[in-house]
Amino acid sequence: MCAVGLDQDGFIEREGALARVPQVFAPVVDAAAAAIRDTFGHDRLHSAYLYGSIPRGTAVPGVSDLDLLLVLHQEPASADRSSAASLEDALGAQFPQIIGAGIGLVSTAAVLSDLERHDLGWFVACLCTPLIGADLATQLPRYRPTRLLARETNGDLGDLLPRWRDRLNEASTVADRQALSRGVARRLVRTGFTLVMPRWGGWTSDLSESSAAFGLYYPARREQMRVAAAVARARTADVSVLRMLIYDLGPWLASEYLAVHGKKTARG
Repeated sequence: MCAVGLDQDGFIEREGALARVPQVFAPVVDAAAAAIRDTFGHDRLHSAYLYGSIPRGTAVPGVSDLDLLLVLHQEPASADRSSAASLEDALGAQFPQIIGAGIGLVSTAAVLSDLERHDLGWFVACLCTPLIGADLATQLPRYRPTRLLARETNGDLGDLLPRWRDRLNEASTVADRQALSRGVARRLVRTGFTLVMPRWGGWTSDLSESSAAFGLYYPARREQMRVAAAVARARTADVSVLRMLIYDLGPWLASEYLAVHGKKTARG
């Protein structure tokens, strides 16, 4: 019997497929693919990928967003980032099924580099669904839920905390706090899960399942992580909840992560 999220050989199974995209989101995906081709063309674009709830088949209309990763032949330039931002705005405005679109830009060299082998490379190989172009997963290894993978994917949480505190101090509207809450909560749940992933012995992107797995090993922090999972799904503007996540759960999690897995390999 295979562990959760693993194949019969113990490797993490790739999430998502175009066949799993809910019908209500199919026009969004089709429009995104066409717009990406028109905007970037073959000269710039190597491949494009979907990730998140839409290709996993769990997206909810009016609640979920559209997540895309574009891999360019060369390092992304400022013009590429401007084009991606324009596409995000256009897709978000055109389709009420999504609450917004997020488009990440990377290069083929970065995805295939030794430095990114257990972070960006793993992300493409295991969490991304091919949409356009040649799939880079064919040039990447298979992955197991190891301590190395845990360290390289989420061993930099402590670096994010000062930025989150600054953003909380600067958040002047409900919308600002809600946007911050979702990003912070998602990262905390993901980090909490990968903290225990090697012991749990499987893989999941489901927020509730991730929170529950964490709670098995850290019962004293179980309720805080449950709140984080709820905020990751529904967002909040409650300052007290945000402060709990950023000033209490976050610092503890960063410290525990370093103690268990160590710090992510430095970039740059």
